Amino acid sequence: MQFQDIQGNDGVKRFLLHSVKENRISHGQLFLGPPGSGKLSTAIAYAQYISCKNRTETDSCGVCPSCIKFQKLIHPDLHFVYPVVTGTSAKKPVSDDYIAQWRQFVLKSMYHGIDDWYDFIGSENAQGAIFAQESQEIIRKLNLKTFEGEYKVMIIWMAEKMNETAANKLLKILEEPPAKTLFVLVAENEEQILTTIRSRVQLVKFSALTTEETSKALEREFPEADKENIQNASILSGGDFLEAVSILNQFLSGEGNPDFELFTALMRESFSSHYDKIIKLSDDLSKLGREKQKRFFDYCQRMIRECFMLGSVSKELVRMTPSEMSFAEKFAPFIHIGNISDLTELFSEASRNIERNAYGKLVFTDLAIKISAQLHVKKP
Repeated sequence: MQFQDIQGNDGVKRFLLHSVKENRISHGQLFLGPPGSGKLSTAIAYAQYISCKNRTETDSCGVCPSCIKFQKLIHPDLHFVYPVVTGTSAKKPVSDDYIAQWRQFVLKSMYHGIDDWYDFIGSENAQGAIFAQESQEIIRKLNLKTFEGEYKVMIIWMAEKMNETAANKLLKILEEPPAKTLFVLVAENEEQILTTIRSRVQLVKFSALTTEETSKALEREFPEADKENIQNASILSGGDFLEAVSILNQFLSGEGNPDFELFTALMRESFSSHYDKIIKLSDDLSKLGREKQKRFFDYCQRMIRECFMLGSVSKELVRMTPSEMSFAEKFAPFIHIGNISDLTELFSEASRNIERNAYGKLVFTDLAIKISAQLHVKKP
């Protein structure tokens, strides 16, 4: 991958280029930013630039033997770690067990999401993680000599998914790495990474894409799409390219957004206190994979926030699809200063409970009952 192929975060790219030119490459770096901002692709482009034999002032050459191997993700000095799931390929899986799927997944797009990865490997209801046995593989690989390049590069994607045992085993090699070793941790949630890990790496912050950058990226991946649909998807996505793709696919397919359909059903049945329908809906929601359940809660929080903005602040600040807006114009009066905080916390709490492997049907039933009470709170 090359920097020129990745939209946005030009300041980050300039910083990385400068670090190579000045020979000031920090051995441990944390690429931190929101979903859909191109962090993983930038990490690979950075590693490719470092190893390129004919790099220019602004990018790798893209044609030397090293670049060609990087573009296929087969360079012997490039290593990856990413969340995997138990019970699919091995009892104690490591990233190398999924390397063929990983290469296909990464190369199909410049932007990558954890839910898409779990769907790609068919994780079903299992939650992925970076397990303790992975750290042993990392240490083994980095203690080998470089094969072709000057640097060995270890990219750890979704580093917040490292369990505590795995993270603790990496502390020593992060603090005293072998010569010419580069760690790039790619993450979305800094708070979920051990403080001892964060203190050993240099923070490189990524921003969400602008509307223009999102549009350009969509035009590249969807050349057949209507420009108006691309523009609307870019605006509604809030700078998350993965969300923009999801919205654009809804526009192109005309099938609608399943999260939106579930949200409207949950709000209607909760408001009406139809407990038999609530139990049936909770059963349907509990059958979703846990990552999809957490994504649904995130979507619900966004919709609650947008409805509040629509009813209490300004319509000009609202980002919704036409279908969402049609529902929100009727629903917004029930979201106000008297219940917005409590409703938001209800979804946060439900997401935390799912993260802790709580029984999904109970979580959704309890959530619906509590939503019912909040929707009947009178506006101050």
